[in-house]
Amino acid sequence: MSTYTKINDFVEDVAEKVHDLASDDLTVALSNTAPGSETSDPSADGNGVLANVTEIAYTNLSSRVLTTSSSSQTGGTYKLVIDDLTLTASGGSVGPFQYIYIYNDTATNDELIAYYDYGSALTLADGESLKLDFSAADGLLQLS
Repeated sequence: MSTYTKINDFVEDVAEKVHDLASDDLTVALSNTAPGSETSDPSADGNGVLANVTEIAYTNLSSRVLTTSSSSQTGGTYKLVIDDLTLTASGGSVGPFQYIYIYNDTATNDELIAYYDYGSALTLADGESLKLDFSAADGLLQLS
């Protein structure tokens, strides 16, 4: 994938028990609007919720739900490892989108965790797929 950017509010949300990363449902949201161009920049302090993201239509898209493969700490460093996810267009195209957000669908306000900037807009034609390749070695995120 592309550039990972942590959502500022994620740090406070972890400290204030918004996330249970071991068991909450984490989901992908897609957008073609740059965070800084949103009405309320979701990457800025106090705006880290899904409602501040202009999402694309998911009508022809496969499941966006992520699977946690491990959530543990060793030597004071916590690592969250997510299985790779393949997004597939079926029955029509999906997109365009450039930003791939990870959010907590279990949390009350669908709090955001991070986003990836794909670098340019992408449209999946009917039958095309995009593999979101999360690092098993580094995990989605590490906290220390």
